[in-house]
Amino acid sequence: MTDFAAARLNMVESQIRTNKVTDQRIIAAFEAVPRELFVDQAKRGIAYIDEDLEVAAGRYLMEPMVLARLLQAAGPQPGDITLDVGCATGYSTAVLAQLSETVVGVESDRQLMDEANRTLNALDVDNAVVVEGALNVGYQKQAPYNVIVFQGAVSAVPDTVKRQLSDGGRLAAVVCDEAGIGRGTLVQRSGDSFSARVLFDAATPLLPGFEREVGFVF
Repeated sequence: MTDFAAARLNMVESQIRTNKVTDQRIIAAFEAVPRELFVDQAKRGIAYIDEDLEVAAGRYLMEPMVLARLLQAAGPQPGDITLDVGCATGYSTAVLAQLSETVVGVESDRQLMDEANRTLNALDVDNAVVVEGALNVGYQKQAPYNVIVFQGAVSAVPDTVKRQLSDGGRLAAVVCDEAGIGRGTLVQRSGDSFSARVLFDAATPLLPGFEREVGFVF
């Protein structure tokens, strides 16, 4: 039988602390959330591997190190309202709930949404909810957000989602270039201006619907 508490501690010590994650609040959040509850029973034994973990066709829990580094860059604070885009079974939403005042997860797959809410409720996470919606439009109803995080790579961050940031808000995502190379990226809003800074390389699977459009070639 797997000792999940030991596996979780090993994940934090060997995958997160050793990869430039120094924010103690983020480390504590990863120590607190039982990742094994967000995957199927058959995959619980590998819930803490340092890879993206498929939870549905084309949908993944992001590699813990990549998620931790994105969260450290976005810097969610105790009073923040956070949007979690493409949260799948809700693991990232539960982690963000440890760091923010309120978290809204948006998920396009109704089955994943229902599963996420069941698990969050079972863990008594009372400051987060997952709603159904198209991932590329975010969730305007609760905007603006202090923090937005994408749970998968995108070819570009949609303007519709960027504009749901509050003034001074931070958005973290893995953005893939034309060659398909993913890079952890931080977008910050200042008034009506947005700046982007590349942080690290990440081989993260694309979120469905965020593939790069193929241009017409003669």
